Amino acid sequence: MVRAARASSSSSSVSRSVRRNALKIRETRSSMTRALSVLLCVCTLLRSGLCADSEERLMNWLLGKGRYNKLIRPAVNRTERVTVLLQVSLAQLISVNEREQIMTTNVWITQNWNDYRLSWDPAEYEGIDKLRIPSRHIWLPDIVLYNNADGTYEVTVFTNAIVLFNGSIAWLPPAIYKSACKIEVKHFPFDQQNCTLKFRSWTYDHTEIDLLLKSEAASMDDFTPSGEWDILALPGRRTVSALDPTYVDLTYDFIIKRKPLFYTINLIIPCVLITSLAILVFYLPSDCGEKMTLCISVLLALTVFLLLISKIVPPTSLDVPLIGKYLMFTMVLVTFSIITSVCVLNVHHRSPSTHSMPDWVKLVFLVRLPALLFMQRPQGNSARQRLRQKRRLRDPGSLLGLGAPHRSGMSSSASALLASASAVSSPGHSYNRGPQAQFGYGSRKHDSTQDLRGSRPAPDWGSEIQEAVDGVRYVADHMMGNDDDQSVIEDWKYVAMVVDRLFLWIFVIVCVVGTLGLFLQPLFQSQTVPVQQPSAEPSRRDGM
Repeated sequence: MVRAARASSSSSSVSRSVRRNALKIRETRSSMTRALSVLLCVCTLLRSGLCADSEERLMNWLLGKGRYNKLIRPAVNRTERVTVLLQVSLAQLISVNEREQIMTTNVWITQNWNDYRLSWDPAEYEGIDKLRIPSRHIWLPDIVLYNNADGTYEVTVFTNAIVLFNGSIAWLPPAIYKSACKIEVKHFPFDQQNCTLKFRSWTYDHTEIDLLLKSEAASMDDFTPSGEWDILALPGRRTVSALDPTYVDLTYDFIIKRKPLFYTINLIIPCVLITSLAILVFYLPSDCGEKMTLCISVLLALTVFLLLISKIVPPTSLDVPLIGKYLMFTMVLVTFSIITSVCVLNVHHRSPSTHSMPDWVKLVFLVRLPALLFMQRPQGNSARQRLRQKRRLRDPGSLLGLGAPHRSGMSSSASALLASASAVSSPGHSYNRGPQAQFGYGSRKHDSTQDLRGSRPAPDWGSEIQEAVDGVRYVADHMMGNDDDQSVIEDWKYVAMVVDRLFLWIFVIVCVVGTLGLFLQPLFQSQTVPVQQPSAEPSRRDGM
């Protein structure tokens, strides 16, 4: 028993010692961890301090007054040329002023060159292999926009330049340029323009600076799409003057195409609608006084649109814009419609007392043209025409109320008297002298009048009966003359209607053909597919 108690007490003491040792080990580990953390923090702080101190030492050494002069070209000797790589990155096409012929763009000018004076050994400066130095403290190639139209020629925002340990320098300044751009107005508003940006050194020639393109086209990685223009292509080229080999420039062609939706809605469609109103002029009745009013109103509206166009396009005499051609075309058509309306009104208001209708007019405008123009004149529908037909069918004596005795209630002798008296024509009678001379019917020979005038000599009846017969005969002749005159007037009106319909078809055909011929011209110019814009968000550029 005693041995068992001793054994149990010894085992419990061993377990307690083991637990104490484990606790001490954990405490030692935690203290070591804290010590290592503190040591790492101290090392980091020391290293950052050393790096900052190294970068400051490197900057002071590179740009020391006795070592570096920013006014001197970075060439080992005077015959060595400094190669400058240039690339334009289009950020935004701000505007194209057609009237002033100026293109405004927001671009980034990437310039790369090598300056041997700004090289170092990274091992001597805590592994620093890149510096960002303010561009005002180093030498810069004085590259400017040669075809500048307004504003500054050079870069105005001097950003930091990225300098590598081997002396390579990358400078990416932003700039807003206003360059001269010759506007071609021939196909406006379906036009395509070619504007250029021409860069070269302002003071250095080709023997001192060699300008090269970094890529064959301008970059559009960070481009903001324009609501008025599509970018078709941005090629770049290096130009060497044939007369002066020392003259070298880099030119970027901005080939852009206008989006015509705005001008189509605000100019072309209203012009087409106004021109279609001129077609209705020929559909109005010939004697309508509003024909001239409508024509002149349409002409004034087209004149207003022409004034609007003149304020948009440049005042050039080399070409006429497409929309200007269309407006002039429609103005000529409307002027033609005014002339034809005057002619139609003149024909419409003709009468037998002023004009006589030739036979060829009757043949062409009353027979041939109505059939070709799908026109059909109503026959026998008016009351006057029905009355004329009835008059031709019945006995001429009945027209005067001088029919058979059973119809007139008169004796046979009286009827014979009136019938024979119809041929009496006293030279001194008022009918022969007055009414015929007054109304001009003395020369007309109507069939019914000849029937009333008998060939037999009239007996000498009473003067009262003879005057009554002469009065009735005068009224009949006057009415028949009015009917004939009215028939001629209606023929002139129908001729005016045929002429109006003829000009209507001519106007419609010329208007449709002219409109399609003008607005289909831009389809035959050279077509270039617009440059696709990057769908992803533009990545941040590091300038290299």
